[in-house]
Amino acid sequence: MDFVTAIPSPLFVATSYKSNGKTNACLQSWACFSGDSKGFYAILSSVNKKGHLYQTIKEKSEVVLNFPSADVYELCLATIKHNGFEDDEIALSGLTAKPASKVDAPVIEECFMNLECKYLWEREITENSPHVLMCLEVVNVCVDEQHLDETKQGRYGGNGLLYNIHYPINPEDFTGKSHDWIAVLTKYKDMGEY
Repeated sequence: MDFVTAIPSPLFVATSYKSNGKTNACLQSWACFSGDSKGFYAILSSVNKKGHLYQTIKEKSEVVLNFPSADVYELCLATIKHNGFEDDEIALSGLTAKPASKVDAPVIEECFMNLECKYLWEREITENSPHVLMCLEVVNVCVDEQHLDETKQGRYGGNGLLYNIHYPINPEDFTGKSHDWIAVLTKYKDMGEY
């Protein structure tokens, strides 16, 4: 049904340290972000229990969600090729890692927005599922000045937030090529101040 509904989801690279000290980078989507009076949270809806991301979050309880702009997307995509346990996944992809300020995880310098997070909880969506829904508390947000100021470049437009969109297939017979698209947001209408 993911490909039938084709609902966009923000694209980011989740980074952490492996137990050997090497960087882990997982191109991720299928998440939502929400806050209340107690904090701001990232809900990752599909974390593979057999992957390095799950393993490193369970070991260290800390991760950074790095949001790439269109100009560095291909480098972030390259992290998929360098996913061995002995690999420094960020460096091998041509990206630059630096330590986060509030958590023990690497930040990708080339990404315009970084959310430093701490693990809160996880749940299986269905019993014995290979994936979990995971809640992270965002404890620090860093946004570069060009994207922070809406009068300059902003977070939206041709070089801002990227979205993963499953290519919609026919819901009656599930035919069609099911592949993903990467999209950017464009502003539609100013709703005025409230």
